[in-house]
Amino acid sequence: MPELPEVEVVRRGLAEHMVGRQVADAQVLHPRAVRRHAAGPTDLVARLRGRTITAACRRGKYLWLVTECADAVLAHLGMSGQLLVSEPSVPAHKHLRARLVFADGGPELRFVDQRTFGGLSVEPLVGGQDPLPAPIRHIARDPMDPAFDLEAAVTSLRARRTELKRALLDQTLVSGIGNIYADEALWRARLHGARQTATLQHRAARAVLCAAGEVMAEALAQGGTSFDALYVNVNGNSGYFDRSLKAYGQADWPCARCGTPIRREPFMNRSSYSCPRCQPRPRNRKPNPLP
Repeated sequence: MPELPEVEVVRRGLAEHMVGRQVADAQVLHPRAVRRHAAGPTDLVARLRGRTITAACRRGKYLWLVTECADAVLAHLGMSGQLLVSEPSVPAHKHLRARLVFADGGPELRFVDQRTFGGLSVEPLVGGQDPLPAPIRHIARDPMDPAFDLEAAVTSLRARRTELKRALLDQTLVSGIGNIYADEALWRARLHGARQTATLQHRAARAVLCAAGEVMAEALAQGGTSFDALYVNVNGNSGYFDRSLKAYGQADWPCARCGTPIRREPFMNRSSYSCPRCQPRPRNRKPNPLP
């Protein structure tokens, strides 16, 4: 699943190509593409036709377009979803699931999804000065959000009773971090993902959250991390931060810091990567009292 940098790359492309344009029509080509829209495809099309896109927004790994009616076109990219800006003359992708056609006759917005795990829905925006689509109102801010409160996140992280990597992946605690950038942040902070959050000192908790923000900012500057053709921007181009990864996917390669071969371990039906020397597996420790 794409993580924050990959989603932000797409958001920026949508902001450039979609904002200010009026939807002439919407087409649903596969029912699973709108299964999260409870009222069905006919209602989704009716709620989009004639609407003008006013903004492209993101919270963590979640992306949406705002219309002038204060509705949100919420996109779930899933494992293989792509939002592509394509000229009408370009032949449709074989996995095209839905598209928006615009009144100006310019480029379309096409939702392509090979595995059909993603989808689109039209949702109300809820909240005050910083409204969110209703289904994601529980999602926390991410380390790249200007309003992200680092000290509050540190306190919440240390108050959990779980393993550190599991906490980093909890989108209600800190959003935007997935398996790739969790491993990279842990490597930078010299912490093992199995470390119990309750044993973390303030300094260590702060270090890993700062590292997450730093590594995602660096990935964003390189267009995100693309391991295959599924993770692309709105123009279909891949990012290249995978060349800069220090831990994730680097099993048996020497650690860039100490030279010890990177270790791969099973984690929640996925894999974790760490340096056995720089990130030793923790011993059982008693929780530190919170200040």
